[in-house]
Amino acid sequence: MNSPLHNPYINKGTAFTREERKAYNLDGLLPSKVESIEEQAERVLAKVNQMSHAYDKHRFLMSIYSTNRTLFFYVISQDIKGLLPIIYTPTIAEAVKAFSKDYFNPKDAVYLSVDDQENMEEVLKNGTADLSDVKLMVITDGEGVLGIGDWGINGAAISIGKLAVYTVAAGLNPSEVLPVVIDAGTNNEELLHDSSYLGLKKERMHGEEYLTYIDRFVQTASDLFSNVLFHWEDFGREHAEVILNNYRSTLCTFNDDIQGTGIMIVAALNSVVKVTGRPLSDHKVVIFGAGTAGIGIADMIHTELVSKGMDAAEAKKRIVLYDRYGIIHTEQKGLTSGQQRYALDKDSLPEMPENLVETIELIKPTVLIGCSGQAHAFSEEVVKTMHTYTDRPAVFPISNPSELAEARAEDVIKWTDGKGLVVTGSPTDPIVYEGCTFHIGQANNALLYPGLGQGLIITQAHHVTDGILLAAAHSVNEIQDLSEPGEALLPDVGDLRNVSRLVATAVVNQAIKENISRSTINDSAEAVEAHTWEPVYKEFD
Repeated sequence: MNSPLHNPYINKGTAFTREERKAYNLDGLLPSKVESIEEQAERVLAKVNQMSHAYDKHRFLMSIYSTNRTLFFYVISQDIKGLLPIIYTPTIAEAVKAFSKDYFNPKDAVYLSVDDQENMEEVLKNGTADLSDVKLMVITDGEGVLGIGDWGINGAAISIGKLAVYTVAAGLNPSEVLPVVIDAGTNNEELLHDSSYLGLKKERMHGEEYLTYIDRFVQTASDLFSNVLFHWEDFGREHAEVILNNYRSTLCTFNDDIQGTGIMIVAALNSVVKVTGRPLSDHKVVIFGAGTAGIGIADMIHTELVSKGMDAAEAKKRIVLYDRYGIIHTEQKGLTSGQQRYALDKDSLPEMPENLVETIELIKPTVLIGCSGQAHAFSEEVVKTMHTYTDRPAVFPISNPSELAEARAEDVIKWTDGKGLVVTGSPTDPIVYEGCTFHIGQANNALLYPGLGQGLIITQAHHVTDGILLAAAHSVNEIQDLSEPGEALLPDVGDLRNVSRLVATAVVNQAIKENISRSTINDSAEAVEAHTWEPVYKEFD
């Protein structure tokens, strides 16, 4: 029999009782003291607090993840706000860059190689002891990681970390999730010449050949795992939207970079509506960065506007995309399908702005969203120009990690004399300006995708509709009291568990309303509670 010390899902370490040690031949393999999980966690947290560097903390915590899942999640639950940035963004960016160099444990991820397609089914089977247990896969090919680009199979850290957040936030059972990494090569020259890199050292497979591979993967995984949720993460702009659109009507699937970021911004905009007293239809949005995230944000804002009664064509006029070459317009070559949807008719513009300041002067937006990875792009001139056209400018520099953010929240507050409505991508400490304390909301998808995923798993929804996505976005606003000056536009990450329950319950209700739930559910809140895993040690039979 395999020792339970080597199974991270059942390992208790020093918490194994005397009787369990005797029954499972563990006598002498552990120190004599039998600890409670609380005592174990106290030791772990003390060790974490002694460390000065976030990445060192990340590595230490993930070493516990590799050996004892229950203890890992119990520890994180003791300080979600403080430790979430350690196990995921922004520290995960450093973990991605160092993944191959510091590799020591597969952490139950499955690695699929485009050079070994014949063994795809066998590889997926190897990833789990019981095929029926797999309820969720987070799949990445590492081409568009956060704001740091193509990191190949190093993107495994993203899939593993994302699934950890699912459990921390929504209580998904960690034994029912599967991180999947597609090794399609890499175009990162640094990796191709790095002797420590563990992935295929070849240029990326792309285009139809790659999409054919993805189709084979989807069919294989669907046949193996019944009612599994496909969560796509950090795919490049060439493939991300295509893959989502290919399967979104026939598969229970979503892309967090596209849809998750989009619904997060919709939630923030609904708070802007409450603060300003102006309906969303009165606002005009400039999105700085027209990649995967930017298009996803545009699509969800458009969907929200249409859901509130605006004509679809008119809704598109409220959204302007701005990329490295300026405003996205119809005469540009090489536009993605998403960019084409929002491209402005060049002839409709009196002149083509040469920079962001001129764009602000022309468009006069009330909302400026940054998802470009271009640090400091929202300069003092940009923000002050925007403020001349709107009393409460909403400025969302959400690029991650923090060093890639388009602006600092404290600068936006100062440049707008405290009138700016700010959401950032990374955690931001409260800012005191002119006697008022401003709490800055974080556009952290962790507030939404865990509850969304949990609700979809509970209902075994046939597919993910726009109605479900909007229900998730709207549920976040239910707990925000925006009556006090300086209140954050989004819930505090420390309230993650409560927010995730609200989101999951809203998703369940919407799936039932739309008649796409394949589960019989009498009480949505009870169903969510019943499907919530807690990090407590179980007694052995």
